[in-house]
Amino acid sequence: MFNKKCSLLCLTLKRFYVRIHRATRREKPHLLKNATVYIKGKLQKADVLVDGGIIADISYSGLNLDGIGVFDFSNTYIFPGLTDVHVHLREPGFSFKETIRSGTMAAARGGYTTVCAMPNLSPVPDCAENLQKELDKIKRDAVINVKPYGSITVGEKGERLSDMDGMKDYVVAFSDDGRGVQQNSLMSAAMDKAKSLGKIIVAHCEDNSLLHGGYIHDGEYCASHSHKGICSESEWGPVKRDTELSMVTGCPYHVCHISAKETVEIIRYAKSRGIDITCETAPHYLALCDDDLKEEGRFKMNPPLRGRDDKAALIKGIKDGTIDMIATDHAPHTAEEKSRGLKDSLMGVVGLETALPVLYTELVKKGEITLEKLLALMHDNPNKRFGIGSDIEVGASADLTVFDLDKEYVIDPSEFMSMGRSTPFEGKKVFGICLMTMCGGKIVWQEEDDVKARLI
Repeated sequence: MFNKKCSLLCLTLKRFYVRIHRATRREKPHLLKNATVYIKGKLQKADVLVDGGIIADISYSGLNLDGIGVFDFSNTYIFPGLTDVHVHLREPGFSFKETIRSGTMAAARGGYTTVCAMPNLSPVPDCAENLQKELDKIKRDAVINVKPYGSITVGEKGERLSDMDGMKDYVVAFSDDGRGVQQNSLMSAAMDKAKSLGKIIVAHCEDNSLLHGGYIHDGEYCASHSHKGICSESEWGPVKRDTELSMVTGCPYHVCHISAKETVEIIRYAKSRGIDITCETAPHYLALCDDDLKEEGRFKMNPPLRGRDDKAALIKGIKDGTIDMIATDHAPHTAEEKSRGLKDSLMGVVGLETALPVLYTELVKKGEITLEKLLALMHDNPNKRFGIGSDIEVGASADLTVFDLDKEYVIDPSEFMSMGRSTPFEGKKVFGICLMTMCGGKIVWQEEDDVKARLI
């Protein structure tokens, strides 16, 4: 009885907050009806009322209101807006590849309402002054929530620590993504400082001494096509080092874009020892391996597509919880930069607009994981680890997305909102199209014809 009264009191307080908040916001109210909604880890039929920029009500028996926009989303799914903790938005410094505007529009089209922007920019956000230039662009141009990283080292040069103290209140975590921190002592110092600030170290793990000019995985394809390979140890070696440093310093540690089976084992063991470690992998490592390589730049990324055994180990890792989340490592380049073949193209592919459809098609429809598990990997777990994002609940910000998972289509990069068009999934048949994305109650993406047809 006590618990029931507490629940009713909480709901009453939330709805009181809704009424107060509604008076201060002017977003048009919307009623989303008849969808299957992901609420606190479960999929259930519900109607969702969005008003004043927040979720004003959720009904499992139906809502009927006059004078507002009503969408019949029968046979579709409403998810909380997805979260990607690893994207490259390229501004400031590289707006010829991507802009804050185009990158966040691509994210919205992919169902994301929160992304974390990596710091390999110009200037590098290694102090408050440089970070402010990025924050100003985000405030001006972003259509969804963007959480920037601060760099670990000055200029991402791996020589001395950045001004972490000056940036701590404005960044989600610290990373030198795109470059591994080579010095053990410097990474240890970075972890000590991040720990003192209550921040996570997010590591691009790559031992430069083991690269030897390689650019794809050192596997069968590499050998048979006379390419230079990147060994797996260049990834798992630094991960092994950093797990030990994390244990000593007590710093929370997150590993970017893992691709190798040995890395999965190291992280699994570290977790068993109680080390505060999480990790991510990317859709291309779960759906492809070096068997799928072609002599095209759209198959070149860092780390590279590895072998069949690595792919299998990654899928096992997401099943048993060793791998906590899936991030896209969305890394746009110009068409010219990606047109130089597998050997000479720049590393990096785009992924914000294809992630959920590819993963749903390859993992959920093939019975590898449930849809609920996929949403935990793309929403719940990253939000919990990094303290960002919101759920579908009364009083929360209306950050949500609507998908038709029965819709089959072919991925066509010419339709992307991103300025980057290089994807290994070009021409792939997938299921799942994003019909609408809301951020703060504002519609920031919609498949216009499909959504208009559902307007009652």
